[in-house]
Amino acid sequence: MSDEMPSHEGESFAEPPNQLTPTLPRAATWTVWTLFLCSVGVLALTALRGYEWGVPGVVVLDGLTAVMWVVVTFFSGIVHSYSRRYMAGDSGIDRFFASIFAFTLAVMTLTAADHVVLFAAAWLVMGLVMASLIGHDREWAQARAAGALAAKYFLTSTALLAGGLAVLAWTTGTTSLSEILTNLETAPTTAVIAAVGAIFLAAIVQSALFPFHGWLLSSMTAPTPASALMHAGFVNAGGVLLTRFAPALTEHLALMSLAVLVGAFSALLGQATLLVQSNVKRELGSSTIAQMGFMILQCGLGFFAAAIAHLILHGCYKAYLFLSAGAAVEHTVPKAADRTHLGFSGVAVSLLTAVAGGALFMVLTGKLSGLTVTLDSGVVLALVVVLTTLTAARDILQRSTLPASLRLVSVPVVVLVAIGAYAATFNAVSTMLADVPMTYAPTELTVVHYLVVAAFVGAYIVTELGWHRSSERLYVALLNVSQPSPPTVLTDTEDYHDA
Repeated sequence: MSDEMPSHEGESFAEPPNQLTPTLPRAATWTVWTLFLCSVGVLALTALRGYEWGVPGVVVLDGLTAVMWVVVTFFSGIVHSYSRRYMAGDSGIDRFFASIFAFTLAVMTLTAADHVVLFAAAWLVMGLVMASLIGHDREWAQARAAGALAAKYFLTSTALLAGGLAVLAWTTGTTSLSEILTNLETAPTTAVIAAVGAIFLAAIVQSALFPFHGWLLSSMTAPTPASALMHAGFVNAGGVLLTRFAPALTEHLALMSLAVLVGAFSALLGQATLLVQSNVKRELGSSTIAQMGFMILQCGLGFFAAAIAHLILHGCYKAYLFLSAGAAVEHTVPKAADRTHLGFSGVAVSLLTAVAGGALFMVLTGKLSGLTVTLDSGVVLALVVVLTTLTAARDILQRSTLPASLRLVSVPVVVLVAIGAYAATFNAVSTMLADVPMTYAPTELTVVHYLVVAAFVGAYIVTELGWHRSSERLYVALLNVSQPSPPTVLTDTEDYHDA
């Protein structure tokens, strides 16, 4: 068992046969699924008729809102349904369901808000509710410490966001987000850069990017359904925030480059720290840091619709992993026999699959027309896809137990189908976000982009050669940077509350 999981992790909580289900959990679950059905209807109307509703200056329901409403209510509905059994018998079950329902409403409000005060208030409520979920067990000292730590980060994030919004509202003379983004040219450049910089910091705090990743790695005290909601929804708020403020961000290449650097570094750091984790939930936490880094990297490259597509797919995947984490109770040391030697044919297939995957992605997403490639930040995104595909193909080939001939044929098909699904999701989201300003704004290539490409290639070589395993200094450094806050860590067997 993980040294940070609650004592009920992985257990089944079937309700007594003659005991009625508590009213609040049942009502909240049905309400959330009803909201999901309504959101699907709104999404359909938005897609087919181009409807856009709202109260000018207060709320606006556009393509981004419709997409996020469907995503948020879907994940929330799954968590609500799962939690009715998982949290059965918990003395704070009503408080738990009230919190996850309030969180759902806060995120829905955030994505629709068009007034700076409503937007900031929704961001604040979202953070405070999540901090409460992280510290759900009030009698568990480590949970209280984790919740308090998260609250500090989220209050800092809210202060940064509120400050940035206040500067933009003051310099543009309006409190409407849509009007602020329309009137940016009338505001002083220095003030806009400072305000957008503060908003960017708020985004990376919420998305747990370096150096603000500590709260996420310290949040494992949260009940697993809350962790699923956090990793599948809450951390994605940074991508939604930057997408909403894309017109302001894309006006300044320095800020876009900063997003590229922070996103790339966090993606590489998260993936590296994942390799040294022995704890299931911390592995998932490191993976989330890596994925959120990639999401912010996409924003920095100017592909905001791609970032939204990525957060949707990552949310589905990570929600599944967290809700099934209780089944991972046996940890065994991998044996050399568990991995198949690739040989020349395996290496060749991996390389060809990676190149084909990159080309397929560029064709399906419109980045490759005929044989012409536009040399902009989209090339960086395509190269990252190639490296990711190469790593995935190689890993699957090594772990697969299929016969060699079948493995060499089936793996490329599986990988390319997955890339096709990703590209299809990207195109669907791009279509839905057509009315959202600047969701596709690639930038010219700069030295920052070349440095990021070199870093990704270097990281791949280091991993391929196994240097991360042979270097004790690197291992210790990665282990240290991925440590949670000491007060949130269980250190005594008695703290598990096991019999």
